[in-house]
Amino acid sequence: MTIKKYTTLSVSLLLFVTATSAKAEPSNEQMCTLFNQANQDFRQANSTEELQQAKRLYEKAILGFERIIDQEQIKNAKLYHNLANAYFLHGQLGKAILNYRRAVKIDGSDENIKKNLAFARSQRIDKVAVKTEKRVLQTLFFWHYDFSIKTKFLLTCIFFGIVCLCITTTIWFGRIGPLTAAMAICGILTICFLASVIVESRSQTSTICGVITAKEVIARQGDGQNYPPSFKEPLHEGTEFDLLENRPGWFHIKLSDDSDSWIPDDSAELI
Repeated sequence: MTIKKYTTLSVSLLLFVTATSAKAEPSNEQMCTLFNQANQDFRQANSTEELQQAKRLYEKAILGFERIIDQEQIKNAKLYHNLANAYFLHGQLGKAILNYRRAVKIDGSDENIKKNLAFARSQRIDKVAVKTEKRVLQTLFFWHYDFSIKTKFLLTCIFFGIVCLCITTTIWFGRIGPLTAAMAICGILTICFLASVIVESRSQTSTICGVITAKEVIARQGDGQNYPPSFKEPLHEGTEFDLLENRPGWFHIKLSDDSDSWIPDDSAELI
């Protein structure tokens, strides 16, 4: 598996017309031109065999996509996906994972984005283990961790609709064994998926995540260069974390194994 299998640039022009309808500047034509140029640079970089030329073209594509996102405030999953692909093929793993995560946050149901994120994660130097308890929870409650919040909300509505239909049928025709069983099962599923939606919504609101984007950074036991290192080896680009605290110039982070440390805030970006 290579990342190039999933580097389709598929943001439609309609997206830009809709997203910029309330803005006077820049014009839709200018926006589409910028987007098409970034796509063209990306495709040319993919097709060229000269390494330095490909690198320059990826850089141009990255600048184009970032201008659309940062300056024109157009943010959607496919645009972040395109930017992440360009960063990955340019060799900037941390920035790639950062933007894959941003894409997944907007649309967690896109299989191509999730595959690319998983592949990029497999290229990281740091292999931070997930705690056993969390792995068990991810196995037992796979539907909570694997389904996007949109999918879970849709399933909640479907199962609730079936429950209402079963109740209506029972009122009209009386209790029927299979119908009662179906109503009970769908009721339980409704509660489970609704609870999952609520938990994930609160988690997204309260938890700030980030990704190390520097090639490597020495994690320390406090918010200063005089504190001793937290680990024997530095942390490397692509390592993900939860933000515990933000002080001037420093992030207090927690890794997936629940270890915590401090890193300079210019060595990472928040999702």
